[in-house]
Amino acid sequence: MIKLRFTQLLALLLLGFLASPVHAAELKADLKVDDKDSDKGDKADAKPEADPPLSVTAHTITVDGKVIKYHATAGYIIIKEEEGKPMVRPGLGLDGGSDDKSSDSEDAPKFKNGVKPKAKVFFTAYTLDDVTDPSTRPLTFLFNGGPGSSSIWLHMGSVAPRRAVLTDEGEAPPPPYKLMDNASTWLDRTDLVFIDPVSTGYSRPMPKEDAKQFHGLKEDIASVGDFIRMYTSRNERWLSPKIVMGESYGTTRAAGLSDYLQNRYGLYLNGIILVSSVLNFQALEFTPQNPDPYIAFIPSFATAAWYHHKLSPDMQAKSVADVAQEARTFAGGEYTLALMQGDRISDADRQHVANQLSHFTGIPSGEFKLLNLRMSDGIFFKRLLLADGRYLGRYDSRFSGLSYTPGDPQQDDDYDPSDEAVSPPMNAAFNDYVRRELKYESDLPYEGTTDVFPWNFGDAGNGFPNTGDDLRKAMTRNPYLKVWVTCSYYDMATPFFEAESVVAGMNLAPSIRSNLRFTYYESGHMLYIHNPSRIKFKADFINFLSDATSQPVVHATAP
Repeated sequence: MIKLRFTQLLALLLLGFLASPVHAAELKADLKVDDKDSDKGDKADAKPEADPPLSVTAHTITVDGKVIKYHATAGYIIIKEEEGKPMVRPGLGLDGGSDDKSSDSEDAPKFKNGVKPKAKVFFTAYTLDDVTDPSTRPLTFLFNGGPGSSSIWLHMGSVAPRRAVLTDEGEAPPPPYKLMDNASTWLDRTDLVFIDPVSTGYSRPMPKEDAKQFHGLKEDIASVGDFIRMYTSRNERWLSPKIVMGESYGTTRAAGLSDYLQNRYGLYLNGIILVSSVLNFQALEFTPQNPDPYIAFIPSFATAAWYHHKLSPDMQAKSVADVAQEARTFAGGEYTLALMQGDRISDADRQHVANQLSHFTGIPSGEFKLLNLRMSDGIFFKRLLLADGRYLGRYDSRFSGLSYTPGDPQQDDDYDPSDEAVSPPMNAAFNDYVRRELKYESDLPYEGTTDVFPWNFGDAGNGFPNTGDDLRKAMTRNPYLKVWVTCSYYDMATPFFEAESVVAGMNLAPSIRSNLRFTYYESGHMLYIHNPSRIKFKADFINFLSDATSQPVVHATAP
C-alpha cells in the first residue's frame, strides 16, 4: 500500500491506466551484478543512481459489503548513504557497526553528488484510492523476522487484500495452491507497506557492496529505518498516522526502530504491533546456568499438552486459557524458586516440583528428575508425542508430523511440521501473485528465507540481544506511542509467558503502562493462519488503531 505522489502516479496512469509489467529485460541493467555492469566509464558513473521502475496496478476488493478501490505498488527503493554520515552512527542508541570493509576497496562504489547507493529494498504497498487528506489515512509498515526472512508470511497470510488459501485451521491443501481475496484485510483501515530487508525477497545490496554490512542488529535497524524515512518522504506521508508491525525477530527490529526513528529522523510513531515477540533473547537460550527459558516455556508446554490430550482428566476439562494461567502461576512462583535453589534443593522439594512438571506436561516426573528439573524445547518437541511416533511443531504446537525415527527418544528430527504445513502454499502464492496480478517480473529468486549468518549482534555478542530498552526509551519520550503485543497459546518459538515477563520487566513509568496491551489467540507463531484468530486479529486491530489515532493531549507543562 504505498502512496505515490500525485504527479508520479499521474505520469504512470498516462502510460496506460494499469502499469505495464516490469519486464526482466527492463530490469536487466539494474539487477545484473557482473563485471560488465561496473565498466561503464566515468560518464555513466557521473549520473545519479535512479530507482528501477515501479509496477503499479489497480484493484478492487469487497470488505464487509463495501467495494474498495486501491492500487498496489511493487518494486525497489534504493537506500543511499550520505557522505560523512554512515547509516550506523554512534550516539543514537545504535552505536557500533559492522566490521565490513567492502566500501574501502578500490572496486567499491564511490560517492557521487554526496551520496552512495547501498542497497535495493523491495517492497509491496497497497494504498486506498481517492484519499485527499493523507493526515486522515493511517500508514502501516510490516515485516517478518528471521533474521533472514522476507515479509512473505505476513503478506500472504495475514492482512493484505489477497492471501494464500489454507484450511480454517491453517493447514496446506493439496497442490496446486490457490489465492483468494482476504475478507480480514486491514486495507479498509490503513495503507500497508510490506518490506523485505536486504538479502531477503528480491532485496539485494548494490553491486560491489558486501551484504554482510546489512546483516546485524544495528545495521538491519538502520537500513529498514532509512527505507521507512524514504518511503514516507517520497509519498508525502509525514502527516499520516504511522504504525510499525513486526513478527518474531521483526519485533526485535520494531522495538529498535521505535527509538531509532525518533532519534535519527524525528519520526514519531502512533503505534507498534509486536506479533509473537522476542525482545530479549535471554528467554530463548537454553543453558544450565540460564533459568529464564525453562521458566518461560512451561505454560506453552502445558497448552501444547492440553491440545494433544496428554493431561489428566481434570486439566483437560479446563479451557486452554485456564490451563495457561495455572501454568503461569506455577512457573513464575514455585518453579522459579526451585531453579533458584539449584543443587541446594531438598530431595522432597525436587520430587514435588517434578510431580508438578508432570502435572502440567503429561511427561513422567522421573524424566524431569533426570534432567535436573530442566527440559528444553527441543526435548519436549520429541518427547510429547513420542509414543505416537510423531514430532511436535515448533512454530505451532497444534501441528505434528511423522518422526524420522519413530519411538527413538534420541531422534534428531530437523524439520518443523508446522513450517512444512504453510511454507509451500505461501511461496507458491506469492511467486504467482507478484507476476500475474502485481505485474512485477524478475528472474531473481524471491528469497522467502535466506541465510544471513553470522548475524552481527554488536555489543550484545557476548550476552543476550535486547531491544526492550529501546522500546522503553521510545515510550518514555513519546507518551502517545501505543504498543500492542499479540500472544499465541501454541507458539513454541516465542512463548507467550516470555513476552509477558520481558514487557513486565521494562520498568515503565506508571503513567505510560496503560499504553501497552496484550491480546491472546488459540493459534501459533503465525497466528493469522488460523481463520478464527485472523478474524479476531482484525477486530483487535480496529480497537488498537482507534486508541492510537484518537488521543487527548498529554500536558507536559502541567505543574
